Amino acid sequence: MDILTLKRFFMWCTIINGALLALCIIMFMFIPDIVYQTQNILFPIPKETFDLIFYSFIGLYKIFFIIFNAVPYIALLIIGKKIR
Repeated sequence: MDILTLKRFFMWCTIINGALLALCIIMFMFIPDIVYQTQNILFPIPKETFDLIFYSFIGLYKIFFIIFNAVPYIALLIIGKKIR
């Protein structure tokens, strides 16, 4: 596997996971009641607990996104420029 293939892989991983993260944040900001009602059908928990869990999920997802997608992609971009 060459650097170009890895660069493309991490580029698409970063784009897809960044879009999912943005979607989760937008949903939590603009339609939190609909998200809560949808999840409350399967997991009946208080709204405050749900908000805490969802906020924690977004924070953890953001950390994983940065560590496992954005940083390797940036590193491959740097390496690719130094090889040329």
